[in-house]
Amino acid sequence: MNLPPPHLFIVSAPSGTGKTTLCHGLLKQFPDMLYSVSYTSRNARKGEKEGIDYHFIDRDEFKRRIDTGRWAEWALVYDNYYGTSADFLDAGLKAGKDILLDLDVQGTRQLLKRYVECVAIFIRPPSLAALRQRLEKRGTDSAQTIAVRLGNAEKEMAQQDIYQHVIVNDSLAAAQAQLIALIKQYRTAS
Repeated sequence: MNLPPPHLFIVSAPSGTGKTTLCHGLLKQFPDMLYSVSYTSRNARKGEKEGIDYHFIDRDEFKRRIDTGRWAEWALVYDNYYGTSADFLDAGLKAGKDILLDLDVQGTRQLLKRYVECVAIFIRPPSLAALRQRLEKRGTDSAQTIAVRLGNAEKEMAQQDIYQHVIVNDSLAAAQAQLIALIKQYRTAS
């Protein structure tokens, strides 16, 4: 019996759409799946843990890795670098492991150029109005921050056509079930 090939599963979503919760649900459902922890040149924030939230490295080391092609994707965001280790992805795939990545649209575009076999999944809210309600209900952002997040969400949703799959998170339980079923399809196909 042939085992299915390993996959890189990318999950992207606008802020407030439930992506983190959905990704955690996937990792519980598929405990053998690896999770790609991003690297950053910024300092750790209170409560963040090395190797869990991010891998924290200095700017010079990040730039050295840019120069030597060690990032599968990377970006400079608000004067800090963020990236995904190509070494980690290549080693995981070589070991036959599926890997889950939580990326923005820009990172997804870069990764799809390097790893054309990626399975890209976009999670979207049912509407911008519903997303506004979720962000306001969270109570963690100012009105100005919510407006910025909604503007970014609109831009991200306009690019959802680069993804093979789009799941509307109208109900977290239903979106989780859809996402798990989709991953199972890929993991059992040979």
